[in-house]
Amino acid sequence: MTTDPGGDSGLPFLFLALPVMDEPDFLPRLLNCLANQSYKRFKLYVCVNQPETWWSLPDKYAACINNEASIRLLHDFTDFGIVIIDRSSRGCGWTGKQHGVGYARKTLMDEINAAAVKDDIIVSMDADSVFNENYLKSIALNFQNHPHSAALSVPYFHPAPSDAHAARAILRYEIYMRHYFLNLERIGSPFAFTALGSAMALPVWAYRAIGGMTPKLSGEDFYFLQKLRKYGHMLLWNEEVVYPEARFSDRVFFGTGPAMIKGARGDWSSYPVYPGVFFDEIFETYSLLPDLYVQPRETKVIRFISSIFKENDPLQPLRTNHKDLDHFTRGFHEKFDGLRILQYLKTAKETDSATDEQNLWEFLTRFFPSDEVENLKINPESFSFSNSPVEVLERVRLFLFEKEMKVRFTSTPG
Repeated sequence: MTTDPGGDSGLPFLFLALPVMDEPDFLPRLLNCLANQSYKRFKLYVCVNQPETWWSLPDKYAACINNEASIRLLHDFTDFGIVIIDRSSRGCGWTGKQHGVGYARKTLMDEINAAAVKDDIIVSMDADSVFNENYLKSIALNFQNHPHSAALSVPYFHPAPSDAHAARAILRYEIYMRHYFLNLERIGSPFAFTALGSAMALPVWAYRAIGGMTPKLSGEDFYFLQKLRKYGHMLLWNEEVVYPEARFSDRVFFGTGPAMIKGARGDWSSYPVYPGVFFDEIFETYSLLPDLYVQPRETKVIRFISSIFKENDPLQPLRTNHKDLDHFTRGFHEKFDGLRILQYLKTAKETDSATDEQNLWEFLTRFFPSDEVENLKINPESFSFSNSPVEVLERVRLFLFEKEMKVRFTSTPG
């Protein structure tokens, strides 16, 4: 482990988990960012990865060469300790179905788990993200102050690119994510968090308790945080924010990069602004849990759960197996989890004729003071994600960001 020139020996040691794939333009910037951190009690683990088949594909050869360059850069970098896991050189790449960022993150975290002690902290990163000089210290302090928390979903903010096409795409995607978060929070969902691979951290003891990460080709961050949230408390507030790069990328099947690509083509069907009434329907079932513990009752959500699990009364097994309302409620959220919530919303959206713009306006005017909404200077008759000036979308993004940060701050346990 590194020395402690800053007098931070009482804070937990941090293991940084960084997957790298074809990112020669971003890796040097991240390394310099880490070198400038005020907190020095960390060690970086990097998995440079790609499928083995890329070496024989002409359109992927440049990525292979870039990964070789990344490994050389990492070997030559001496400002702090780095452990390099080579899954990209000839003969070392992924084979079969086991490949992608999910396997890279799992490989990294398993290696860290073998080297760490239970109170050390795993910090997940992406090569295209940056943060301020006190970022690592803020995470160490956060877990020191909340030692029983099983995870941290770090606040994030995508700097808008200078290219208007890319800026419009990332702003709309962020508006979608923040609208989703704020609605889940207002109905009291335990799954009100945002999953970004560049913005999550957890103690080693929690990693061991949940049996590690289940690898996915993509979306591994969502499933991982959901697993951690089911196990224990998740922190949503952190003093420092992570700044991921907003870029068009098809390295994973869904997430920021693919969303921007689809959105730039005019396809936002996978990332709609859901009507508030659908979240209200979930809240209705949440509110009825004391009654549902005693006897069956029908709601739209219960009918959906019944269809998903092919059970006439999907909550009867929970009544049978749980001794009190608290355990029944926890069992309900285990069953109707973050994934099922998203599925419910997508199914319900098929019946919605309102536009994303109308749903956003309804949300703003329903839940926020009229003077604050007026300050956004939005004309609801002409507002358009596709045609309104980028500056208008930026105002909406900043408004929702500020509201989300207040929610995250007030969620922190005392």
